[in-house]
Amino acid sequence: MIKRDIEGREDIQTFVDRFYERVQADEVIGYLFNDVAQVNWQAHLPVMYAFWEQVIFQTGNFSGNPMLAHQKLHTKSPLSPAHFERWILLFTHTVQELFSGKNATLALQRAKGIATIMEHKVLNGGIGTV
Repeated sequence: MIKRDIEGREDIQTFVDRFYERVQADEVIGYLFNDVAQVNWQAHLPVMYAFWEQVIFQTGNFSGNPMLAHQKLHTKSPLSPAHFERWILLFTHTVQELFSGKNATLALQRAKGIATIMEHKVLNGGIGTV
C-alpha cells in the first residue's frame, strides 16, 4: 500500500490523535500525561494540531510555550532521556505508519530536533545551547 504525504490539518489531526492514543497507553510515558500533568485532552489536542500545523506548514496558528510547560512538568516529576527517547519512538512509529513523503519526513526531522532541544534545556535547566 502506497502511503500519501501529510497534506493539511485533517492529516495532522489523524496522526496527532493516533500518537496521543499511544502515549496515553504507554508504559514509559503515559503516566506523565495521565497522572502527573492530568492532560485535558479536549483542550490539549487542538493546541497540538495548531502546533504541528505551524511546524509543518508555517501557518502561524500556534501560540504557546512548550518549553515552559515541559519545565513545569519536570519539576512535578523528573523527566529523563528515556522519556524523550520513548516520545520520539512513538511519534516516529505513528507518522511512518500513516504517511510517507516530504512533509512526513519534515515532521519527523522537526520532532527529533524539538525533542533534542527540549531534552537538553529541561534536563540541564535551560543552560547552554544545542
